[in-house]
Amino acid sequence: MAVPIHQQRVLSGMRPTGLLHLGHYHGVLKNWIELQHQYECLFFAADWHALTTHYADSANIEENSWEMVIDWLAAGVNPGSASIFFQSQVPEHAELHLLLSMITPLGWLERVPSFKDQQVKLKEKDLSTYGFLGYPLLQSADILIYRAGLVPVGEDQVAHVELTREVARRFNHIYGKEPGFEEKAEAAVKKMGKKQSKLYKQLRIRFQEQGDHEALETARSLLEEQQNITLIDRERLFGYLEGGGKIILPEPHSLLTKASKMPGLDGQKMSKSYANTISLRESPGDVENKLKKMPTDPARVRLTDPGDPEKCPVWQMHEVYSDEETKDWVIKGCKSAGIGCLECKGPIIDAVKNELRPIQERAKEFTENKTLVKNIIAEGKEKASDLAQDTLKEVRQAIGISYR
Repeated sequence: MAVPIHQQRVLSGMRPTGLLHLGHYHGVLKNWIELQHQYECLFFAADWHALTTHYADSANIEENSWEMVIDWLAAGVNPGSASIFFQSQVPEHAELHLLLSMITPLGWLERVPSFKDQQVKLKEKDLSTYGFLGYPLLQSADILIYRAGLVPVGEDQVAHVELTREVARRFNHIYGKEPGFEEKAEAAVKKMGKKQSKLYKQLRIRFQEQGDHEALETARSLLEEQQNITLIDRERLFGYLEGGGKIILPEPHSLLTKASKMPGLDGQKMSKSYANTISLRESPGDVENKLKKMPTDPARVRLTDPGDPEKCPVWQMHEVYSDEETKDWVIKGCKSAGIGCLECKGPIIDAVKNELRPIQERAKEFTENKTLVKNIIAEGKEKASDLAQDTLKEVRQAIGISYR
């Protein structure tokens, strides 16, 4: 299903839990850098989300947030193309979370797969808190407050976007029937002009009476092209088209991202939990030492023993960094014992250092100019706040607590 133009807004966030590593770069940041040139993007440091699991150890959240943003900027996230901000500096996230919590069934939260998964993985922490149970709904509020149409996620996060869609649908069902909705919708149709109004009505009938989804998509495109109607009228007509009420909170869509192929130093997924990472600001000397100490094929006890690249964590690194010629050299050399393990690691060491060098140079510039970073965050916050306030104004009006 096509995503309406007004929903071509991407939202993504990251919890500030420490310096970012190559797994973050290959799994998230490279994707953000690509998306920022295709869509209107908002990227935020999810400091409130960090509190859901680190509420008893919050001393470093603020510092981690600043350092994480520096890593984003150094990696290539461009504040001229994307808005960057801190979640807690836009309080509308919290208000919408509260309002959505009034209508969200408890069972919806308990069935989110990561709720039980995280409790198992983080069993050393007391996660029997309201905040932890409600964090998927806070994620929904993060998305809906900006009416984001696209949310880049891996397959393990699709359930969170589906919850958001359900919450938005429920909210629109409960509160979308504003007083005089049909009269306002019909008045909005007339504003489209005689020819376009007639076409809209025909497409609406075809969808509602015949279930013609092609007519629905055509009508949505027609609405997006209209210059004579306001955004509020457009949202009314989207709802009127489908036989419901005004769409106050549009349903977002998952934008599936490729799973990161970045292995850790031990062959497992790169993660701070496994202590197998190379941070984006790791010194060249430390990068070299870590990679030299990587475990290899256990069958290669002596230099003269042949090995199997498929059983070696270093080979996974070659899969990420090496060209076909180098990989062919590794396979032949390893299986024939023609090269040693340290020699095999050489191209990886060079590739990682070369990849990190420009990132670290830019990180140094931002670290030495904190005022610039603060200004970037201030500008991002202003843009985010304007969008969030517009949404919350409509949400309050729909609920009936705007007190105008």
